[in-house]
Amino acid sequence: MSPLPLQAQLLAVLRKDLLVEWRGRSRAIGVVIYALILLLLLSFAIGPDTRALQAHAAGYIWLTVLTASTLLLAQSFTNEVEGGALEALLLLPTSPVALYYGKALANFGVLFGLSIATVAFGVVLCDLSLDGSPWTLLLVLALGCGGLAAPGTLYAGLTVRTGAQQLMLPLLMFPLVVPSLLAAVKATALCFEPDVMGQLGSWLGVLAAFNAVYWALCGVLFIKVVDE
Repeated sequence: MSPLPLQAQLLAVLRKDLLVEWRGRSRAIGVVIYALILLLLLSFAIGPDTRALQAHAAGYIWLTVLTASTLLLAQSFTNEVEGGALEALLLLPTSPVALYYGKALANFGVLFGLSIATVAFGVVLCDLSLDGSPWTLLLVLALGCGGLAAPGTLYAGLTVRTGAQQLMLPLLMFPLVVPSLLAAVKATALCFEPDVMGQLGSWLGVLAAFNAVYWALCGVLFIKVVDE
């Protein structure tokens, strides 16, 4: 039997991973609660200073999303490796490219939902008010989560067979995503304050550029990961 087209393989992997996340949604809910508690603890470091909280809110929001993302990304390959399903998928055969992008898109969807919940809680906690369009904020969140999902999926696949994935994943991932994360923090901050210098468009361009690099390069590198 001839293998499915690449697009059909990608959609099948994406559907499978989203279905797994839905069936194990209690774990995703736990990660969201963990993220909200972490954001609350970060706000305690500032104290009852509303202006300081508002000034640092964007950084705290993305630091929370970044930290919680490692828990979600690490799990994306764990169940399949433990059950031998990853090897079975590759023997079907499933293209490594389709496998990577299917998983990366599923991880992006979960991270995007996490970021929306975190921002909503941050708005209440830090008394933020949106200055621009909510669609612009959603675009910033989408690009920021895309900049985490692409390299995060790659490194999750690379470290899943190690004995210390929870340690190795952030050690490898965090240095790579720093530029994208900084752009996401600045763009998010500009959504909640007057953009008098018109910088938001430039930061969105930076985020889009990093996403293009991450999603193109990591898909190629993932072929080497599954060949190991």
